[in-house]
Formats: sequence, C-alpha cells, structure tokens
Amino acid sequence: MDKHEILRRYFGYTEFRRGQAELIDAQLAGKDVFGIMPTGGGKSLCYQIPALLMDGITLVVSPLISLMKDQVAALKNAGIAAAYINSSLTYEQIQLVYKNMLVGKYKIIYIAPERLLTDGFLETVQYLRIAMVAVDEAHCISQWGQDFRPSYLKIVDFLKELEYRPIVSAFTATATQQVREDVQRILELAAPLCVVTGFDRPNLRFEVMRPKNKPAALLELVSERRGKSGIVYCATRKDVEKVCELLQRQGYAATRYHAGLPEVERHANQDDFVYDKYDIMVATNAFGMGIDKSNVAYVLHYNMPKSMEAYYQEAGRAGRDGEGAECILLYSAGDVQTAKFLIQHTSENEELSDKQRQAVIEQDMARLDKMIGYCKTDRCLRGYILDYFGEPHAVSCGNCANCETAVERDITTEAKMILSCVRRMHDYLGYSLGVTSVVRVLHGSSEKRIMQLGLNTLSTYGLMQNAARDWIGDMIECLEMQGYLHIDTAHGGVALTQRAGAILFHGETVKMRVHAKPQNKKKHTSDVPASTPDADLLFALKNLRLQFARAENVPAYIVFSNAALQDMAAKRPVTIEDFLSVSGVGKHKADRYGEAFVAEIKRYIVKQETDKDIG
Repeated sequence: MDKHEILRRYFGYTEFRRGQAELIDAQLAGKDVFGIMPTGGGKSLCYQIPALLMDGITLVVSPLISLMKDQVAALKNAGIAAAYINSSLTYEQIQLVYKNMLVGKYKIIYIAPERLLTDGFLETVQYLRIAMVAVDEAHCISQWGQDFRPSYLKIVDFLKELEYRPIVSAFTATATQQVREDVQRILELAAPLCVVTGFDRPNLRFEVMRPKNKPAALLELVSERRGKSGIVYCATRKDVEKVCELLQRQGYAATRYHAGLPEVERHANQDDFVYDKYDIMVATNAFGMGIDKSNVAYVLHYNMPKSMEAYYQEAGRAGRDGEGAECILLYSAGDVQTAKFLIQHTSENEELSDKQRQAVIEQDMARLDKMIGYCKTDRCLRGYILDYFGEPHAVSCGNCANCETAVERDITTEAKMILSCVRRMHDYLGYSLGVTSVVRVLHGSSEKRIMQLGLNTLSTYGLMQNAARDWIGDMIECLEMQGYLHIDTAHGGVALTQRAGAILFHGETVKMRVHAKPQNKKKHTSDVPASTPDADLLFALKNLRLQFARAENVPAYIVFSNAALQDMAAKRPVTIEDFLSVSGVGKHKADRYGEAFVAEIKRYIVKQETDKDIG
C-alpha cells in the first residue's frame, strides 16, 4: 500500500490536507520533519501514516494520559494495532505491552517522556527496530514555550541511548518563532523539512467581553447555547467550584475538572464530558490538552489566561469538527493580578533550577503583556492572534466581535483632555497614579482620596464630567494600545510616552474603533457539506452512533465524527460501496458499522417517501 491507500482504507479520506502529504513523503524518504499545524489540522496523520509504511515501530512521545488513550482508541477503531505506555497501566499491563512489542503486534506505541529511560523499556527496544520517534506537543521541550515540561528533555537522552538514530519528527499547534528554533536545536533535528500550514482556524469566532457581572454574563451565554457541548475555563480551582455550582443550580448538565480533585473523580468527570453525559466542562488549564472531542461548540474563558499560546490552545478545543464555534473571553482588570500571582507561584516547579525558574517567570510576564493586549485591542482579534504567531492576514476577518461591530470614531479632543490630565497629575504629585484615579479626576469625583491629594484643584478636574467613566477608561486603554500612554504593569501608574506630544502639540489625530452589540448572531457555515443534511436524519444517525459508542465504551467521535455524520446525512448511502464514499469512513469502519448505518438511512428514506404519499 502507499500513503493514499492507507489514508482511504484506515482513515476514510480521499485527499490530504495542506502540508500532510509533504511531511509524510519527507519522513518516508528518511528526513526529519517539523510540522506546525493548527488544532484539528490533521497532525496525527502526518506521523501515523508513515508509521504504517515504515520498517519498524514508531514511538510517539505524548505529554498526557488522556491524549494517548484517545489516539490509541481511535487507531484501534480504525483497525490499527497500537498501544500506550504510561503511569495509568499496572506493572503487569506494561509487561504485556513489552511482550507484544517484541512479537511485532504493534506499529505505533504512544509513550510518556518519563518512561523512555526506564530499564524495562530500554531493554525491550534493544531488540526492536525503531523507525521513527514522533514528538507530539513539541513546544513542551522549550523553556520559552507556555507549557515547558522538563521531562521532555529525556527524549534527547533516550535518542543517545540508541545504537542508531531513527527519524525524528516534531509536531505542535502553537509555537512562536523563538520556540520553533528551540525545538529544532534541542531535538537536534537534522536539516528538517519545516512545514507551517498556518495558525488560522476560520471556523472559530472570537470575542472579548467586559461584563460588570461575570456570573450573570456567563449564565446568559450558556443559556443561548443550551444543549450544545462547551468548556468554561477558570483561572483557579476556587472559581471552577463556584462556576460549576452556579451552572448546576440553574439546571445545566455541568461537571468540573482541576488538579485538586481526586484522580479517580477527575478521570470520571472527563470521561462523562467526552462521552456526552454532561454538556459543560468547567475546568482549570489542567484540562484539555490532547482531548480530541470533536463537537465542542463553544469555549468560554471566565478569566483571562496567562498567555496567547495558552488561550489559543484552549480556545482551539472548540470546533474541531470544522463546524462554526465560538471562543469568548470574559475579561476584568482583576484577571491581571490573578494571572501575575499564578505566574509567580506555578513557576515553583521542583524540576527547574533557580536560574530556569527566573527565566520562565520573565518569559511568562512578557507573554502576559501580550495577552492583556488581546483583551484590550479594538482591532481584529483574529489578526492579533495571527500577528503573535507571525502569520500574515487580512486587515479584517469578518468573524470576530471587533470586526463585526466596529465603527471608527475620532477621539482627538477627548485624547487631548486625557493626556493633559495625566501630565498635570504627574507634575502636581511628582509621581504617576493609576487609570482609576485619572478617570476619577476627569469625571470630577469628590471621593476622599482625590480631595486629600488636592487633585480637585487641577484645571483638568471635571473636564469630562458628562462622559461615562467606562467610556473614559476605554479611551485611556485605546491611547495605551496606540502608544500614547504607558501603564506600568508592576504598579499601574499611567504616564505619557514621547508620542503623546504629537497629539498635544502637533495636531495629530487619533481614532478609536467603537463596538456596538451585534443585533443578530452570525450563522457559521464553515466546512459544512455542499448538501445540507436533513436534521431528522442527522438526529437519527447521532442516536445510532451513541448506541455503538456506549456499547463499545468509547467517545461518540471515535465511532464517527460530526463531520462524517453530516456528510453521511447529505449523501444518504444505501449500499456499503456508497457508504465508503463518506468522508471519514474507512474499510474497517464500513465493515464494522456500515450495515447498521445504511439500514438506518434506508428506513429514513422509506419513511420520508411514505409520509409524502400520505400527505
């Protein structure tokens, strides 16, 4: 077989996605590769297909147990023998995997990085030909990445233990240029083929909201999406508990996940969400890496994450089936202090040296500044994300809240008032105060501290008394984003930059994009089949899928993805041969499920024709 036959036979696709064939061919030619592909972009096929064609086994280094379980379950369901080695297995189970490896049962083994150098594994691989070592979530090897895992450095030590060097392939969805260079250097990739297929996920809609009441805003958002599968990310365990309890009190099928829960409960809750027993998962960032649940329709961030990498990775768990999905972040100023606290304390990793720890903190703080910028920007949100990862893009994406609702407004007059106030406050006090104090002075507040400091005597006091305080604050943020003001991240003080003089003294104008709440939600049509499937038929196919999933104790998407069911409902195959034309249906799945699904489609067609005759 060649790569096209394997793609069709085992995975049920007729065409490769962008970058896949190029990466596969390079590996089959004996070259190292480095693939940077968005979540849902088909990274796993890039190493699974060559693994099936190579002479020897492929080791896939993966960071999380859940990721390995999902990947191995999907491979087995497609008719491919695979296994994993991690701490979830007993000693006897691991020994059985070693035994099966030695007799050639597997072509693909998923393994946790800390298991690579164990005596039992090293002894086993001495008798095997390792064709390739594939490093998934490769950004974890870089201390400049958002999820540095020192255990990933064991990969390098493992490679040095081998008598010969196998092909090494690395894959990730989120990596800045600095992280990419770090991955190539540490893994010592030999003249690798590097393929960046892009970070953009066109089917995802982005929005940043700044609600006065987060719980109320959350309930409204969830209510509008009732019955859909969603994830709500919180910064702390305490918030996870509060939000989950709030949703449950309101009658939502919600569960929770954070590192403070017993391991048994965490796994049970995760399985309940993945298996669609619960619609909503409320979690910290401990949840989600490698979760391949394809029907997540929305990801809400109750708090701002610590970095753009973390945000995009978490938001990217929505819409993996190609359907339109939403990524909404609820931002408040308090999120910044929470993030700083978490950076200082979560950097207390025992595996890091003091020097490494300080470097990680500095990098995390720099990333936090970029994340804050995303929450405050008035330009295209997708564009901000793509700029961060160094990818060109259009000025407007048309599928984020900023692009959908933006109206440009000249705020030069207001800007002069704000800049003059900041200048006079500093000249009067000899130091800078924060945004809240500037807003209060401009609004003419009679609050005690303003009076005590004598700021009510300034000529700019009350200059904007007819403007809403929120509006003044928004304009201050706009001036900061455009480089006219600088806000000290450590102490919060607001100061003029050199650019401020251009507005105050040289007639430069400044404009601000103002966002009105959209009247109608945009309907997403990304990646839907050409023929619109009948909703009743699709519902029947989903129920049938659920029956198989429960009988086999696997997540529903392991049986068929939502996209496969959409295509099935659109094409309505009535023979096994026709069934094989459905995207995502390979021979093994056709043999396993085809008869039942074809029968369900036939029943629907007959019923439809009968109803038509009666009508």
